[in-house]
Formats: sequence, C-alpha cells, structure tokens
Amino acid sequence: MVGKLVRLEPIDPELHAKSLYALSHEDPGNVWLWDYMPYGPFADLADFTGWLEGCSGSADPLYFAAIDQQTGQASGMTSYLNIVPADARIEVGGIWYIPQVQKTALPTEAMFLMFSHVFDELGYRRVEWKCNDLNEPSKHAARRLGFTYEGRFRQHMIVKGRNRDTAWFSMLDSEWPAVRVNMERWLSPDNFDAEGRQRTSLSDLNANIRDA
Repeated sequence: MVGKLVRLEPIDPELHAKSLYALSHEDPGNVWLWDYMPYGPFADLADFTGWLEGCSGSADPLYFAAIDQQTGQASGMTSYLNIVPADARIEVGGIWYIPQVQKTALPTEAMFLMFSHVFDELGYRRVEWKCNDLNEPSKHAARRLGFTYEGRFRQHMIVKGRNRDTAWFSMLDSEWPAVRVNMERWLSPDNFDAEGRQRTSLSDLNANIRDA
C-alpha cells in the first residue's frame, strides 16, 4: 500500500528490525511507546528481532512496517487483526510510530491506505479500533479519524499483569465515503501552510460523522 508520505509493506525482520529497534529503543525517552502495548519494550536487538520474526509469520495479526517515503526508514508499525471475512469485519491495531513522525501527516495517510484497502478493495462492512480505556491519545485518534465510540468493556483483559478496560470504536462502510472525502481534504497540500501547520483539523471535518 503506497502513498505520497508512507509505504506499508509486510514486516521483514531482515529489512526492518535494526531500524525499528534503533528508532524506538536507543533513546530512553521513547520507552513510553510501549506503555499500552501487550509487548515491549525489548531487552535488546536480538529480543526485538525474535519478536519481529514471529510477527512476520503471522496471518492474524497481519503486520506492516510503515516506511517513511522521505527517509526510506521503517518508522513504525501497524496491523490488521481479528480478521473475519465471513462477517466482512476487521480491526486495525498494534499501531505505533516514532515520535519524529507522530505529529506529521504520515500516520494519517497510513490509516487512509488501510481503510481504502478494506472498504474499497475488499468490500468489508466494518472496521474496528480497540484500545486500553486509559489510553487517551489512542481514543482521541479514533475519534479524529471518524470512528464511533461503542462503549467500554470492563475488565476485558489482563495485560502485563494489569487490568485493562477496553474502549471499542467502529467505522462502517456506510460512513466511509464521507470519511474518505474528509481524509482526502485533510491530506491535501492546500490544507497546510508554509510551516506545515494544518488549516482545518481532521477532527473538525469528521465531527458530524463521529457524533451522528
């Protein structure tokens, strides 16, 4: 899946392990990336590579490396999971990006590519987003992208020895055409000034869909 800013390609430990490990572990200030993940941080490159080898052999979750088209570096990961073709539903998750790209348009374009693939090419009916209910940035991201909040599943999981209440969000195929227009409008170069600051937020564009 190829965009202007990002390329999503299947995880390959030989291609991606060193870059992803270095960018997510060598700066101690990045350890928070793993706070709400069921895995990580990893002890060393070998430990991380071993985990990535498991990811590369998995069909569900189906993992991708997010390649920054400007630098050519693997700058994050994302995945499809809980894939149920019979019900035409799928989840996006396992999403993380290095801090250098988190505030850019790259992660949004990555989600646009993933949504386009499942709705427009596979004909799926429903995309889900689930996260720890304490993870406010993830909940904000879901609402910003046009997902609808469906509720909180209490004591849903035990992750790293701690209780996890799970916030559930969804986007339907009937909502996708409007979300697609809004994402295309937000990603347009016209939406950013000379310093790269957005003129209109995606959250504002998707407000009517999200709050319907």
